[in-house]
This record gives sequence, structure tokens and C-alpha cells, in this order.
Amino acid sequence: MHMPYFFRRVLFSVSLVASVAFLGAPSVQAQAPAKGQAPVDLNDTIDDPAVWGKLYPDQYRTYLKTVDQAHTKYGGSEAFPRSPTAADPRSSLTRSKLEQDPRLKAMWAGYAFSIDYRERRGHAYMLDDQTYTGRQKTNPPSMCINCHASLVTTYLKMGDGDLMKGFDVFAKSHMPYPEIRRQVQHPVACIDCHDPQTMQLRITRPAFIEGIRALKASQGVKNYDVNTMATREEMRSYVCGQCHVTYYFKGPDKRLTYPWDNGLKVENIITSEEGVNEWVHPDTGAKLIKPRHPEFEMWNQGVHGKSGVACVDCHMPEMKENGKTFTDHQVNSPLLKIDRACTGCHKTPPAELKARVEDIQDRYFDLRNHALDALMDLIGDIKAARTANADARLIEQAQTAQRKGQFMIDFIMSENSMGFHAPEESLRILGDAINQCRMGQLALHGAPVPSHTVLAELPAPVVSH
Repeated sequence: MHMPYFFRRVLFSVSLVASVAFLGAPSVQAQAPAKGQAPVDLNDTIDDPAVWGKLYPDQYRTYLKTVDQAHTKYGGSEAFPRSPTAADPRSSLTRSKLEQDPRLKAMWAGYAFSIDYRERRGHAYMLDDQTYTGRQKTNPPSMCINCHASLVTTYLKMGDGDLMKGFDVFAKSHMPYPEIRRQVQHPVACIDCHDPQTMQLRITRPAFIEGIRALKASQGVKNYDVNTMATREEMRSYVCGQCHVTYYFKGPDKRLTYPWDNGLKVENIITSEEGVNEWVHPDTGAKLIKPRHPEFEMWNQGVHGKSGVACVDCHMPEMKENGKTFTDHQVNSPLLKIDRACTGCHKTPPAELKARVEDIQDRYFDLRNHALDALMDLIGDIKAARTANADARLIEQAQTAQRKGQFMIDFIMSENSMGFHAPEESLRILGDAINQCRMGQLALHGAPVPSHTVLAELPAPVVSH
């Protein structure tokens, strides 16, 4: 099994001294190093998780397990061997989603994702998989690295010790991706989520700091500072939301921006990105935008998020070994550890819980296929209309429907839970996306667009006595 160089280099250094809960306590004190081991003084210049692992070996040992590759029914990180090359040293790759479903190539025609789009795998591979993806052929913005590398020390160096200033310098530097890649060494690491002195959870991604401030402002909370105003329970999801979100690149500097100034629902985000055009579809001429992995946004719409269940509760549940309890840092699907991730709240046999999840995902997958079919029909009709030099106004209406409907489908499809984070919201969005595509077809053919009847406007029922 291929293992990224960083993990191969440090795997041998995992020690077996006792540890304490890393995410499970509001403040965790570092343990004394093992006998004969030099003391470790953690600070914001140390981004190597192997060094942190000397004080927190249990958390570090499970963190290293993100190299494991296991497949669930609708995802996971099962990989297949390949022959490494000088250009791409990876010895394994996950399955290509473009080969599994050619409709994705048609949806993303003219954009980088039509070149390479694969099944996800663990955090251990997040930096290598971005470095060597075929999408690098399109020279992506360097800020794509925000969700794939440990960046605290990089931002601090760029900003002379000021994280936000470093983010600004990075945005305005316009450096190509290979240049910023040479300045980082690790995938997501301890330093990205923890204060080195207290182990308190913290937010280190400037784009999230700005995005959550904009979201809170839309809710009437001014000058929100997530690192001083968020509760510890909120932070147990916010640290994940630093990266598991959608975003776009704003302005000539392509500044990384989380589009939350109107809210977290897909319609709010479409409104926030009005005027943003990431590419033009070569077959339809539609100006399009691309959502990214919006797990945080969808989790907020679901029953778990609304009930105070944090990302950590399910993806990093507590584990007990040798009489010790600590937080599992092998971040992966709860379906791979149902006994710890689910049964603490749901007093149901694991097999039944798994069946419930897969039933939700089956229904999502079925409707997602109907939505993609509707989008393909719309794309085909717009292409034919342009070839026939149809009325430009009708084509424009259909292009607008494609922009919205395609974003909705892509938003749900790019979200990593296969509809589970918010089942009702996922199906609602897909239903609306299908409607958008069909209304685009109707407009294109000059047919009257059906109007929506608002329930509140219906006449009051007649009550017989």
C-alpha cells in the first residue's frame, strides 16, 4: 500500500506513553516526555505532527491511520495500484468518478473537473492528491491549497507573525500553485486545530474567520470573533468547517471567499455569488459557478447539526484502549465505526443503523440520477438551439436555468455524505434542481413556465357545520 512520504518518515516514531483526550477536554496539559526523551516546547513554529505526537501519542497514532483505505457503499477511500512515475509518484489511486458517470464530464465541460475527479480518500493523501491531480494542467489558483495543507506557519511567515496579514499577502502575491506547494510540508496537522500551549480548539483559516463573521452579521451579530466568541461545542464543528465548505475565488486577486453573507442555504450562496463566473460551458454558453465540498453548510441544515451533534462526535468519536479514553483522530466515515460513532445516542443494533443510513443514501442517489438526466436534457436542448440560431432571449433564459440548476446538483453531489447530513434538504435541493432544468427546457421551446402556488395564499378551507 502506498503511504505518503511524510507518514512513512514518521510512523516509526509513535511512542506508547500515556495520553489524555485531545478534543475531549476544554484544556489539555501536555504530558511529560518519556524517560530519556528531550522535553518538547510546542509553539506556532512547529507544524510537524510527529513532534506533537511525542506528547500525545494516542491521538497521533490514530491520526496516522488516515492512510487506511476502506470503502463504504457510496464512498470511502478504496484505492487501486498504479505504477509510479517521475511526474506522479503515487502508487495507488481511487476510482475515477468521471469514468463511472460520463454525465459529469458533460456537466463540467470546459472546466478543470472534467479532466480528473476521483473518489475521496483520507487526510493523509489530501496534499499529494491535489499536487498530482490532472486538474493541475489548468493552473488552478494557488489558494486551492487552503483545504489541503497545514498553513499556519506559512501564513505567519508571510505576515511577519500576523495570520490575517499573511493571508492577505498570499492572496495578493498571485504565486502559482507549484510555488506555494514548495512552502508547505504537511497535510492538515495538529497545529491547524489546536493552540500549542493549551490544546484549546482554535480557528486558523482566515477565510473561515471572515466567512463566519459575515454569516453572523447576516444574523444580527456584529464584529463576530470566532476564536473568542464561539462556544467549545461550536468549535468541535467549526474546526472541521475551516475546510469542509464551499467557496469561490473573489476578484482579480482570486481571494479565497466563503459565500455566507446571506446564509448557508444553497439559494443564499447562489445569491452571494451573483456576478461570479468561473467558466463558460462550451456547448451551451452558460456562465457557471462551481461549488466545493459543502459538508459544513449541509450539516447545519440537518437534524444532527440542529440537535447539537458535532462533527467530532461522529467522525472522531472517543475510543478506549488500555484503560485510557481519548479522541480518535482517524477521521473517516462513521459507518466504519458505528459502535462508537452512533450507538452512544441510538440504542439500535449497528447493522440496523447501517441499513437506515444506506436507505437514505439510496433515495438520494436515485434522485441525484434523475437530476443529472434533467441537466443533460437541458444542456442538449440549449446546444441544439444555439446550433439552430434560436431566439437569443430564450437561450439566455435557459442558460440562467442551467446556471442555477447545475449549481444545485453539483452542490449536493460534491457534499461528502451522499445526502445523509441533511436528508430532507438534500432531496429538496435536488427536486428544485430538476424543476430548474425542466423550466429551462420549457422556456427554450417558448412554452409557458408553470407558476408556483404558495401554500399560504390558498383560500381557507370551508368548514361545514
